[in-house]
Amino acid sequence: MRFPRLFRVLSLGVLCVAASAQKSGGVVTVAAGAEPKTFNPLIAADQPSRDAIYPLSADLIHLNRVTLKTEPALAKDWTVSPDGKHYVVRLREGLKFSDGSPLTADDVVFTFQLHLDPKVNSTQRDTLLVDDKPIGVVRVSADTVRFDFPAPYAPGETIFDGVWILPRAKLEKAYREGHIGEAWNTAAAGVTGAGPFRLKQYLPGERLVLERNPFYWKKDSGGRSLPYLDRLEYSFAADANAQMLRLRAGEADILPRLRADDAAAVAALDGLRVHDGGPSLEYNFIAFNWNTTGPARAWFRNLAFRRAVAHAIDRDAIVKLVYQSKASPIWSHVTPGNRAWHSEKVTQYAHDPARASALLRDAGFTRDASGTLHDPEGHAVEFTLMVSASNAARRKMATIVEEDLAAVGIRAHSTPTEFSSMVESVLHAGKYEAALWGVAGGDPDPSSDANVWEASGNLHMWNLRLKDQPAPKLEPWEAEVDRLVQAQATIASASDRRAAIDKVQELVSANLPVVFLVSPHVLAASRTAIGGFTPAIVEPVALWNCERWFRQ
Repeated sequence: MRFPRLFRVLSLGVLCVAASAQKSGGVVTVAAGAEPKTFNPLIAADQPSRDAIYPLSADLIHLNRVTLKTEPALAKDWTVSPDGKHYVVRLREGLKFSDGSPLTADDVVFTFQLHLDPKVNSTQRDTLLVDDKPIGVVRVSADTVRFDFPAPYAPGETIFDGVWILPRAKLEKAYREGHIGEAWNTAAAGVTGAGPFRLKQYLPGERLVLERNPFYWKKDSGGRSLPYLDRLEYSFAADANAQMLRLRAGEADILPRLRADDAAAVAALDGLRVHDGGPSLEYNFIAFNWNTTGPARAWFRNLAFRRAVAHAIDRDAIVKLVYQSKASPIWSHVTPGNRAWHSEKVTQYAHDPARASALLRDAGFTRDASGTLHDPEGHAVEFTLMVSASNAARRKMATIVEEDLAAVGIRAHSTPTEFSSMVESVLHAGKYEAALWGVAGGDPDPSSDANVWEASGNLHMWNLRLKDQPAPKLEPWEAEVDRLVQAQATIASASDRRAAIDKVQELVSANLPVVFLVSPHVLAASRTAIGGFTPAIVEPVALWNCERWFRQ
């Protein structure tokens, strides 16, 4: 990111929404899965809770889920110092919370104080650390706040996205008394935000009802106040089949997360449409444990072996058979859906069993009369492939992988495992051979999954640094990835940062610490009578622009 002048000024004024024939009023019902565990943004770690809180809340600077660019929200404008370490943010005039009370710089400072206090244990605290140090937050005036960063932060103002401003008057007492984490854990009176809707009713096990926030600041291009809807409702059904039934029966208008298996059936129904948002930020892959015991350790650390596996797997078959063509093959951790950062320079591995066999043969592997592959020491190449028992798509992927590897003599035994046990084995104990895993990125900026690619990261699963054990030895390219991932977060030049992130993708795809498979598409369903509904690749994929939804 460049800072060419004394201050880079973003005076973006009022964010407008195009207005044509949008109608005001009406109700839209969302077929939701699990219920929220809390309405407290400080402790909300699960997606159902964040989906419920999102329409109630607003941040200072917001990431547009379609353009993947930041835009002003509660902030009217902001300035950035030449060294990238100081942000001065000015609030819009006349901001109010959903109860009509004023929203000022005091609320902004209080909100960040809560998130940064280690005793609060906010789920977002780590995202507000730069160079492992907390950002400073200073009240300048009633409508201005200064943020002081310990070091330049290349992702810039994206750090403010999703930090929802909280009312000091409502929560300060709970904070001072040490039980802020208990506030708003149910839909009791007092849940207050600055989003397009406010909480009207919560019936556990049945329905969440949100009503239009009359104090919401945003207007469309015609000057009409948003949101368009009078109410937004969530109808809860944990079972995906039950959600589909409600959509079919007209009891729900939107299904935010449509299964690929259901897309064709929905598309065939009158009054419904399928939205295919293209590749998501999720990347699925096979991780080999480089530090396992026995002969498998040598196989997994052998680049020729990993490249052979990459060529042996038919990703097009996974796309077709697992996702009914609603997925895309991938070759790095930055999926094609991430238009801002995806690189075309990555190494691709076409499905080519003959090439896979040649790579293995050149590396000293041989096949016996039964077709079983043996390493140079005579060990049969055989290992377990752990996969989450609760993830049907990944179980199907594992079956295809097992069959593809068998075609080149490798015996991979897919082993469905309860997910919490899988997490313990892979990420905590480091006791596994291979695992079919997926990472669902919540932010398009590459810094968001640094814990996968930094050598010390808790998701660096192929060469994991276990607690109370010496750091594992890094290969030269792995050390270079580690250096680049850390360095890119503070590179001021946009072109230099882009070069560093591209280089990471090139190194990862060429050296295959994991074998990448596919990225499922973002799929949703809605009634044709619902306008303004545009699913995106960044969470919340459906609700991100709910203030613009309307009934036609």
